[in-house]
Amino acid sequence: MMIEKSDLEKSNSWPLVEAKKLLRERKSFIESKNKIILQTGYGPSGLPHIGTFGEVARTSMIVNALNYLTNIETEIITFSDDMDGLRKIPDNVPNQKLLQSNLHKPLSEVPDPFEKFNSFGEHNNEMLKNFLNKFNFNYKFKSSTELYKSGFFNDTLKIIFENFDGIMDIIIPTLGKDRQKTYSPFLPICPETGKVLEIPVISRDEKNFKIIFDNNGKELERSILDGNCKLQWKVDWAMRWHALDVDFEMYGKDLIESAILSSRIIKLLGKKPPSGFAYELFLDEKGEKISKSKGNGITIEEWLEYSSPESLSLFMYQNPKRAKKLYKEVVPKAVDEYLDYVFKSKTQKSRDILLNPLWHVHNGKIPNEGVVMSFSMLLNLVETSNADTKELLWKFVKKYKEDLDEKNHPIFDKLISYAIKYFNDVIKQKKVYKKPSANEKKALVALIKELDNCNDQMLPEEIQTKIYSIGKENGYKENLRDWFKLIYEVVFGDENGPRMGFFISFFGVSETKDLIKNKLENV
Repeated sequence: MMIEKSDLEKSNSWPLVEAKKLLRERKSFIESKNKIILQTGYGPSGLPHIGTFGEVARTSMIVNALNYLTNIETEIITFSDDMDGLRKIPDNVPNQKLLQSNLHKPLSEVPDPFEKFNSFGEHNNEMLKNFLNKFNFNYKFKSSTELYKSGFFNDTLKIIFENFDGIMDIIIPTLGKDRQKTYSPFLPICPETGKVLEIPVISRDEKNFKIIFDNNGKELERSILDGNCKLQWKVDWAMRWHALDVDFEMYGKDLIESAILSSRIIKLLGKKPPSGFAYELFLDEKGEKISKSKGNGITIEEWLEYSSPESLSLFMYQNPKRAKKLYKEVVPKAVDEYLDYVFKSKTQKSRDILLNPLWHVHNGKIPNEGVVMSFSMLLNLVETSNADTKELLWKFVKKYKEDLDEKNHPIFDKLISYAIKYFNDVIKQKKVYKKPSANEKKALVALIKELDNCNDQMLPEEIQTKIYSIGKENGYKENLRDWFKLIYEVVFGDENGPRMGFFISFFGVSETKDLIKNKLENV
């Protein structure tokens, strides 16, 4: 579909809004270098989690928007702060004692507890790259350790050294009294222990770019160049923006204060801060912040076992400035929303398609496939058909929909596999089937009898109307919601379920009668 330039300019979808803001705020800088650099940051102190993916996915959506708005080259830098010291031990990794003995060393120097890579930092970096590559993100990976030790940062480090006092004036007022006494923008790497030290400064050798620190009463002299020192977090962030010439970076709401201070620092260094975007954090099912060290919430690997990368990208697109719970039980809703947007895209014109999240998820190329059924209904079919393999479920589907096949319905084909996996892993063990009361059983028996008057050639709406009638005749006239809730709780072991007319039409009238009878006899 051709997208009108005027529609791009008018659209209020957030990636386009942020892209236009970036082009406006950084106009002269972008034009001077003829390139737009976007950065995503990652601290490899624990296994990469789904929030990290979210940051790269959302940044990629802004890149897609930029590519429609301008011909200027774009680049995403995924930066790993693997020079940072290991401050605490993640709960979800092996060899805890090994990590304990290497506390405060740069992550790139801490042995890999999984014994697969040269360091813990490298292990987590490789995991991150593998995750991002699964989604075909276009990015350039940068290692803090490599850039420090290679001398890439040296020029910016010298500028920071020359503005030492000004940086102190920015940071010191934000610290407690005890911390003020020991704070230094530069953290020396101890030549004896290899640890990142947070110790006070005695004096500075401005000519040779060296600092003499007080290391428990002993003088420790270190050059600030070539990876002998690393910077404190907020100063380090500003340094990256300066050295990498970053135009845009998004960050979690918890880093807003840090972003403000880092922006003040880069101004002191002589450059304009990048355009920014603060997003809300993800929460687990208990409402707690998802953490790399805790390993709570849902992992990228788990989501990809239960649904497509595109459904996860959709979840990331929606309401980035609102906190959202992210755990296994949100997957079916996310999938159904994805399918709903696929369906809507069929009739949308240029202006409306820009508001369809899938335009941003698929870089403007929404798949052209008819929607067979909701994921929720497919989960019900997995249960009612007792199909435990993809082949068996396809046979069941084709029994009632002969025109469907794997080749022409690749999305649905994948959904079948996801549904079987999700049902067995997440839903099956939680099913609680209701034992109906005498009156409730009477109503369900009346439904079975009414289905005798139905056949598989009837439209779903016709069957749905008959179900309504039975409910009204059996005490649910005032609240049909409770009538369907009863059906769902008895038949599917859940308060919610598929639209029954459509389900029966697909599953078969006779099969549905047998299903209800079986539940009434065995509950």
